[in-house]
Amino acid sequence: MRIAETVTFGGSGLDRAGRLRGDAASLARLLAGDCVLPIWRGRPLCAEEGALGWLPPDHPVLAGAEEPIFLGLDGEAPRFAADISHWSPEAGAEAVQGGFFDPGFQSHPALPGAPGFGDLRGLMLALSPREAELAATAKALVQWHRSHRFCSTCGAPSAPSEGGWHRRCTACGAQHFPRTDPVVIMLVTHGNRALVGRSPGWPEGVYSCLAGFVEPGETIEAAVRREVMEEAGVTVGPVRYLASQPWPFPASLMIGCHGIALTDAITLDPVELEDARWITREEMVTVMAGRHPEVRPARKGAIAHFLISNWLADRLD
Repeated sequence: MRIAETVTFGGSGLDRAGRLRGDAASLARLLAGDCVLPIWRGRPLCAEEGALGWLPPDHPVLAGAEEPIFLGLDGEAPRFAADISHWSPEAGAEAVQGGFFDPGFQSHPALPGAPGFGDLRGLMLALSPREAELAATAKALVQWHRSHRFCSTCGAPSAPSEGGWHRRCTACGAQHFPRTDPVVIMLVTHGNRALVGRSPGWPEGVYSCLAGFVEPGETIEAAVRREVMEEAGVTVGPVRYLASQPWPFPASLMIGCHGIALTDAITLDPVELEDARWITREEMVTVMAGRHPEVRPARKGAIAHFLISNWLADRLD
C-alpha cells in the first residue's frame, strides 16, 4: 500500500540512535535543555494544543521520576521520556477518570500554563507525525518498564539499561527487551461489502474491523483467517498485507490486512463480539460521515478508520 506510512503513529523518520543507547556518558551529556517528556499514568504532557510538553531534567514535575528513557534524536534535539506515575493530585483536586477514553486533561500545580496530561487517543490527530511517533514510543516503553520490573527467568528485580531499551536482572544477569504484541486487523470484503463488528463494552454504536493477536507458530495470513472464523464464522480466502500501525494501548503492532471472504453467513462468538454485520460501500459512506442511524465509525487515527477510508477511495494499492 503506497500510502501505508501516512497512518497515525506511522514512520516519521525518527533517528532512534541505537548507537548511543549503550554510551552512558553521551546520554548524560544529551540529557540537558527541554528534552524530557513526562508520562503520567500513560498520559503524555501537553504544552499547548497539538504540542507535547518537553521539560528540562531538573524541572519540579520530574522530581522523583523514574530513570529517563532515551527515545532518539529529533534532528539534533535529544528526546527522552520519564515516568512520573508516582505523582498524585492533591486531595480535592479535579482528577481525570478511568475508562475507555477520557478527553480531559490532568493539570499539575508546577505547570500552571499548560493543559496538562492528556489521553493519547484524543491527542494523536493533533500531533505532528514526529511528535506522534515520539509519544507512542514513550508511552509504550514507560508501560513496559512498569509491568516488567522482575526477571522472568529467576524472579529477582531487574534494572533499566541501554538508555531504557533493556532491563537486566540484578541476580542472574538475564537481559529483557521491550515487548511488542503483533495484532492482525483486517478489512474483510465480500463483493461490495465490508465486515465490521463491535466488542462488548465499546462505546454505543461503534463498529470497527475485526482484529486479534497473532499466535505462536502462526503466519499473519493464518491469523487473519483464524480470527475471522472464530469471531464471526466467516471463511476468508486470499489475504494481503496493507499497512501497520504502532498502537501503544498498551504495546501492540497493528498489522493491517485485506481479506477476501469466501462465505458471508455470520455466526458470532458472543465472548468476542456483541454484533457483526456486512455494510455496503454506499452505506459505509454514511457511516464514515457520522449520519448512520445505528453504526458509528472506528476512531479517526486508528488503522481501522484508515483502512476503511482508503477502501472507499480505492486506494488500497
